[in-house]
Amino acid sequence: MLKNWLVMPTALPLVRRRCHVCASERFRASGKFRVNANHKVLDAWLLVLCTGCGDTAKLPLLERVHVRSVRPELLDRLHDNDAGLIAELLQDPVVQHRNRIALDWDNAWRLDTGGTDHLDREVIDISVRFAARIPVRPVRLIAEGCALSRAEVERLITDGKLVSAVRLNSKISSDFTFTLKREAPNH
Repeated sequence: MLKNWLVMPTALPLVRRRCHVCASERFRASGKFRVNANHKVLDAWLLVLCTGCGDTAKLPLLERVHVRSVRPELLDRLHDNDAGLIAELLQDPVVQHRNRIALDWDNAWRLDTGGTDHLDREVIDISVRFAARIPVRPVRLIAEGCALSRAEVERLITDGKLVSAVRLNSKISSDFTFTLKREAPNH
């Protein structure tokens, strides 16, 4: 029987970028956009706040873009400071690359396993889905979801009792499946 797990965000990730005021390396999204119009061109920024000193930095989203080339619904979402849009834009690889930022997902996600009824089976097939691009090591997810230590998970991989088509020791952020074969409990 296939069991489904979900890795889901619980909060917005922190933005990793050096502060020019205090040299801190973490910013949090302020929840606000700034949109500036100059005649028929627009600029838009996502405002982020340094976790060390509180200084505001602007992450450029639109630069000198003609008003007519911006979808009206996007403009409305920018003006409304849409929280969903903030999450989408922070995860956009183009925005990350353009602003030379990375995301820090520590303490901003959780694993939903749908319960522990699968833990007593000899063979467990599990499909792991990601609700957002959250980079995490599968070994960590498996340890948490199956109530095992990471060392125990590593031993199961070495013994061939935990198999997957993906590398379980490196960070991934895309869906994967794995099979865990346990010894039958002695009665």
